Amino acid sequence: MKKTGFVAIVGRPNAGKSTLLNALIGEKLAIVSNKPQTTRNRITGILTRGETQYVFMDTPGMHVPKTRLGSRMVDSVKSAMIGVDAVILVVEPVARPGETEKELIDRIRKADLPAVLAINKIDRSDPASIGDTIKAYSEIYDFDAVVPISALKNKGVDELLSEVDEFMAEGEWLFPDDALTDQPEKVVASEIIREKLLRSLDEEIPHGTAVVIEEFREERGILKIRAEIYCEKDSHKGIIIGKGGALLKRIGTRAREDMERFFGLKVYLDLWVKVKKNWRNSEALLNSLGFTKEETER
Repeated sequence: MKKTGFVAIVGRPNAGKSTLLNALIGEKLAIVSNKPQTTRNRITGILTRGETQYVFMDTPGMHVPKTRLGSRMVDSVKSAMIGVDAVILVVEPVARPGETEKELIDRIRKADLPAVLAINKIDRSDPASIGDTIKAYSEIYDFDAVVPISALKNKGVDELLSEVDEFMAEGEWLFPDDALTDQPEKVVASEIIREKLLRSLDEEIPHGTAVVIEEFREERGILKIRAEIYCEKDSHKGIIIGKGGALLKRIGTRAREDMERFFGLKVYLDLWVKVKKNWRNSEALLNSLGFTKEETER
């Protein structure tokens, strides 16, 4: 009997949602960095195991938006919680739930969604703190299950999946059994480049960058990709390129290596840097860069 279901992964920035998605899928699908708000768009990860196909949706971190881009990211979280079969709320082992977690719990309650609390980063905590966290959350909401995990160390992930399995329903799969994501290959390529930007740049600059794939074609066994990196200031452009083009070359090399592993082909990557001032607050530029508005109400 085939089963399937959609599961939204939600939480505050840097709670470890993308790391958890990668651990569940068993492949590096979502980009990861130590900077908040790494995930900008909803990312779908597909796991087919036995007779069950799980469709996980990694979402941007819930936060108070300061730009129009931030508002669209928050709308993406709200939209992801509409029509799913279950929610995984990812939190850190801190005994006091913050306003972000309370807001997400309120949305879970109003939508009457099955929900699992995943207490992440237990490898950095201790049993007493984990116990206090479980107690604090149980006082404000009756979760269907509570699972301490370390997404980074892949601890407790199978137990979490077993709990989620309870909410899968009988039905035909929506994707082939070897599918990892429904994201277009161009989107995967742009996210790989953006991860390298996040890991190579400091402070505010990474949040002011976007990546657009202008060319993506296979020719004689080589995948040719031309990408444009947009930033908000002329000074940022110089920093991204680096002295003599050194930083851009390093970003390109690291991105190309990941792409070759993911796509299974040799990759020729051509990167360009352009300035689009204040693009995060421009409706027209957000639309042109692929940040579409999400419906947040039923």
